[in-house]
Amino acid sequence: MSLLEVKNLNKRFGDVVAVRDVSFSIVRGEVFGFLGPNGAGKTTTINMLTGLARPTSGSIWLSNIDCVNDTKKAQQKIGIVPDESNLYDEMDGFENLCFCAALYGMKKKERERRARELLQLFGLDSVGKRPFRAYS
Repeated sequence: MSLLEVKNLNKRFGDVVAVRDVSFSIVRGEVFGFLGPNGAGKTTTINMLTGLARPTSGSIWLSNIDCVNDTKKAQQKIGIVPDESNLYDEMDGFENLCFCAALYGMKKKERERRARELLQLFGLDSVGKRPFRAYS
C-alpha cells in the first residue's frame, strides 16, 4: 500500500505550465527525491505536496488523507527539509520554532510548549534563546 499517492498533478500559472501530469507513489520505507534542471517543476510540486500551493488539477493522497481538500490535516503528518534555511536570523531558536508551528495553525500555548520540548529533546534548551545566526 502506498504511503503517498500522486495522480495526474498539474499546476498552471496563467499560460505557464509549471507541472504537467505528474504521477508517482511512495511506499513505507522507500527513499524518494526529485532531481531535474531549474524550471522542471520540482519546487512547485513540493509546494503542492506540502499544501503551500494548490494544484490546478490532480490528486494527492497521504495514506487516507486527501491532501488537496484536507490540507491542514495532511500538514500535521508532513515534514520537509529544505535545501536552504527558511529560518530567520534575527529570531532566536525558540522563536523560529514557534513561528514555524504558527504557520501550521498551532495555538500559541501549544507551539511554545512543543518548542520547549523539542529544544530539550535535541539538547538545545540551554541555547534556545541564542540568535539563529549564532547556530552552527
